[in-house]
Amino acid sequence: MNFTRWSARLPGTQRRAAARTEHTVTPDRRGEGAVPAARAERQSDDPPDDTPPVPAVDDLPTREILDRIPALVALVHGHDHRTAYVNDAYVAAFGGRPLGAPAREALPELDALGLLPLLDQVLRSSKPRTVKSRKAPSGRSYTITCTPVDVPAGTEPGAGGEGGVLIFAADVTDHAEAAERLRASERRQRETAVTLQRSLLPQELEEPDDLRIAAVYHPGGTETAVGGDWYDVITLGGGRTALVIGDVMGRGVRAAAVMGQLRTAVRAYARLDLPPHEVLQLLDGLATEIDANQIATCAYAVHDPNEGRLVYASAGHLPILVRDENGSVQRADEPIGPPLGTGGWMHASGSIPLCPGSTAVLYTDGLVERRNEDLDEGIAALERALAGATGTPQVICDRLVRSTGVTADHDDDVAVLVLQHPSRTGPDGDLFRNAALELLGGVEAAPRARAFASGVLTSWRFPPELHDLGVLAASELVANSLQHGTPPMRLRLRRTDRRLIVEVTDGNDHLPRRRRAEPGDESGRGISIIATIASNWGSRRTPGGGKAVWCEFALPRATP
Repeated sequence: MNFTRWSARLPGTQRRAAARTEHTVTPDRRGEGAVPAARAERQSDDPPDDTPPVPAVDDLPTREILDRIPALVALVHGHDHRTAYVNDAYVAAFGGRPLGAPAREALPELDALGLLPLLDQVLRSSKPRTVKSRKAPSGRSYTITCTPVDVPAGTEPGAGGEGGVLIFAADVTDHAEAAERLRASERRQRETAVTLQRSLLPQELEEPDDLRIAAVYHPGGTETAVGGDWYDVITLGGGRTALVIGDVMGRGVRAAAVMGQLRTAVRAYARLDLPPHEVLQLLDGLATEIDANQIATCAYAVHDPNEGRLVYASAGHLPILVRDENGSVQRADEPIGPPLGTGGWMHASGSIPLCPGSTAVLYTDGLVERRNEDLDEGIAALERALAGATGTPQVICDRLVRSTGVTADHDDDVAVLVLQHPSRTGPDGDLFRNAALELLGGVEAAPRARAFASGVLTSWRFPPELHDLGVLAASELVANSLQHGTPPMRLRLRRTDRRLIVEVTDGNDHLPRRRRAEPGDESGRGISIIATIASNWGSRRTPGGGKAVWCEFALPRATP
C-alpha cells in the first residue's frame, strides 16, 4: 500500500502545508519590513552549506513511522470496514491480521470493544470520535480515537476511493488500574462511614405508650461521602417522650464520629429530664469541645400526653411540621437559635399543639434542599405532601421520601422521623385514662388523696395487688410533697395499655433524692419505699417553677 499517497490526506496535513505556503518569504521581499535581512536570509529556501537538508513531512516514510510508534494503529476502509493496515504494535497486541477482510472477521477485538458501530458513525458524520478506557479481551485497557480519512483509489484492491477510518489506540492500562484502585478505596471508605453511622443510629426505636413512631435513613448516593444525619427516640418516664434529630455538617467518617458523640450526649442529658433549651445549651458547649470547626444542627422535642403539646428547641435545624386530624399543617418556626458549636447563644423553648389524631415530622435538609431551588419551596412541598399523607407512621415516612424525589443516587443524606398521637375510642380508649386531684388544705389532704386513688384504681378494675401498690405510692408521694413542697399541689393518676403512672406536682423546685435512712430517723424513707415498690421513678422541674415526682408500675400482660 502506498502510504505516501494518503498520508497527505491525514487530518492536519493539508492545514500545515497551507500554513507553510502562507508564511514563505518571497525573494523580492527579503530584507523588507520588520524582519532583519540576516534573519530573512536564514528563512530562504536554500539552506546554508553546513546545514543538512530537512525533509518535508510529505517525504517522510509514513509506514516506517507508524510501525515504530508504541500505540496501536489500524486503517479500515469502506462500509464493511475492510482492513487496509495494522502496525507492529497492533500485531504484537492481537496477532497478525489479514488485509482486505472485513473488520468483523479480521479484527474481532474491535467487535469485542464495541467499536464497529462507532466506525459506522465516524464514516457517516466525517467527525472523529474517542472512547476512553475500554478493556480488551486481553485484559489491557485502551483509549481509542477513530478519525475519518480518505483512501485514494488503487491503494488496495477494491478500495476505489472509499472513505476510511484511522484507528489509534493508546494503552492506558496503568491509568485504568490506578483509577479502579482509587474507586475501590473510596468505596471502602464510604462503606466504613455508612457502617459506622448505621451502627450509631438506634437499631430499634423505643416504643412510647402514647405515640406511634417510625424513622427512615437514606445515605447519599454511591458517589457521595456519607454525612452525619441522625435521630433518636428516648422515653423519659412518667409517660413523656423525647424526640431528637440532627445533622452534622461535613462528610465521611469524621462527621459520623461526631454524630455518634452528640447522640450519646443527648441520651445522657435527656436522662436529666431537662427542658429542651437546656439540653441544647449543654450540647452547644460539648460540640465546641469536640471540634470548634464542626458545625451541627439539632432539634430536640419533648411530648407530654397530659399537656397535649410538643415542647421543642432548635439549634439551626429545619422547622418541625405538625398535621392535625383535619389535615391542616402547622410549621414550628420559632424560636430557632444558631447551630451547635457557635457558642454564646441562649436557646429558648417553644411549643406546638400535638393533640390526639395529630402527626409530627422531624427531618434533615437532604429531604427538602435542592440545587437551584429555594429552601422554603422544598419545605412548602413537604407540607403539601404531609397534608395528604395518611396511614401508619412508616407509610407516611415512605410517602414523604418518595414525594420529595429521594432516590438511591440522591446526593445528600436523608433522615426522617414521624410520630403520631393516635385518637383512641371504644375499648382501646378505655386503656388510656387520666384522673387528677387538687391537693388543698394541710395534713387532711393525705387521707383525701388515698381515698381518691383507691376509688380511681377500683374503677379502672386493677387487680388487688396493683391497687394496693398504687394507693401506697400515691400516699407516700403526697406525704413527701406536703412535708417538703409548697402549694399548689396536685395528684395525677394515669393508665396506659402497659403501665400505671402516679405523679405529684408542687411549687417547690428542690428535687428529692434517695438516701439511706438511719433507724432513728423519722423521715427519709418515702422515696426509698417508692424506689422499692415501683418499676421506675423520677423527678423533674416544671416550666412554671416547681417540680413533679412520679413513679410507674408495669401492668401484667394479658395471657393469650
